[in-house]
Amino acid sequence: MADGMSPLPHTIQRTIQAYSTGANAYLKAWHRRAYRIPPHLEVWEDYLPIHSHVLDLGCGPGQDSRHLRRQGFHVVGLDLTYPFLQAARRRSPKLALVHADMTHLPFASNMFDGIWAAASCMHISKTQFKTLLRHLHILTRPGGIFGATLVHGKGSGFPQDEWIPGRYLCKWLKPELQKIMQQAGWKILSLRTVSHQERKGRWLNVIAKRGT
Repeated sequence: MADGMSPLPHTIQRTIQAYSTGANAYLKAWHRRAYRIPPHLEVWEDYLPIHSHVLDLGCGPGQDSRHLRRQGFHVVGLDLTYPFLQAARRRSPKLALVHADMTHLPFASNMFDGIWAAASCMHISKTQFKTLLRHLHILTRPGGIFGATLVHGKGSGFPQDEWIPGRYLCKWLKPELQKIMQQAGWKILSLRTVSHQERKGRWLNVIAKRGT
C-alpha cells in the first residue's frame, strides 16, 4: 500500500512484489555494465530546454534520473519499489526521489515541463493508463513533453518466462495507443516501433506534447 492511499490494485501489488523479490538480480544486471544514454531519451530531452523540471516516472534505481540531472535538468524520480530507490539514493544522495504509486501521483498541477516513463507504464492496465495520461496532462505545463516506452503487441498478464517473473505486462498496438493519448489531450509528435533498441523485444517509443 502506498502511504495514505487505498489498497493498490492486485496487478500493481504483484508487480512490486516481483520487483522487490528480484531486486538484487535486477540491480546486478543493470550495474554490471556502463550506462549508455537510451536513444529515445535523447530524442525526448532535445524537446526540453536545460533547467526544465522533469519527472522520471518509474525511475527504478535512477539511471536516467542521474543522467538528466547531469544534463542540467531539475529531476524528480518516482518509483514504488523501495529497494530501487535505496539503490538510487546510494549512487546519488542529492537526487530528489519519491516513493509513490504512479496511479496516485502526489504532485501539484503545472509542476513539470516534461514526463519521462521508460518501461514503467507497461505495468498498469489500459484503463489505468488512460486515467494516468489525463493526470499527467494536469501535472505538466502548457507545451509539456511526454516520452515513454511501452511493450508492442497484444494481450496482458503475468508472464513467468521473463527475467523478472510475475510482473504485470500490458502490450499495445500503435492505433490504440495513438487513440488513447489523443483522447487524453496529448498531441503525438513521434510514435515508432523499435526492436531490440534499448531492451530486448519490440517496443513502442512515443513522444507527445500536452495540448491546450
